Amino acid sequence: MIEEKQLLLDEVKEQINAFPSFVIMRYLGLKANKAGEFRRQVAALGGDVGVMRKRILRKAAKAVGIDLDAIELDGHIGLVYSKNDPAEIAKCVYKFGQENEKTIAIAGGFIEGRVYQAEDVVMLSQLPGKDEMRSQLLGLFEAPMAETLAVVDALLTSVIHCMENKCKGEAVDQEGPSENSEE
Repeated sequence: MIEEKQLLLDEVKEQINAFPSFVIMRYLGLKANKAGEFRRQVAALGGDVGVMRKRILRKAAKAVGIDLDAIELDGHIGLVYSKNDPAEIAKCVYKFGQENEKTIAIAGGFIEGRVYQAEDVVMLSQLPGKDEMRSQLLGLFEAPMAETLAVVDALLTSVIHCMENKCKGEAVDQEGPSENSEE
């Protein structure tokens, strides 16, 4: 039996080393179909889900140099690993928990070399992701340029309209009075 636990411990350590960030989740009453749906959503974001005993998690984390003593680990525990954007994984866990009668809750996390409490990870999950932030930043850069272009376009268009009106006015003056006008 000890061999099996050692294999499990080694597997968890490998997962923690393979993924730079993870969110610790609590789950209760999660049905098999919903668990499969959750795993698919996490996999689509480039992550993975692992369920383990608390003791194994603490030992594996300590073995790789992560101290999880500050995080309260109650109930059934799982890790949601993230290779890409940890904020997206946190959003996925939080959103799935909210949509499914809080069967999943965030218990904490390890993101970019630092351990975070549940409240901090929940706050991270409510921030925009990297792609959203990039698009907002590009929008900030693009807006003044677009407005400047619109002003220049309006100025050039108004000059062209003035020239057109001037040409039409001169053409009417050269033709002389129209036949319908009274002199």
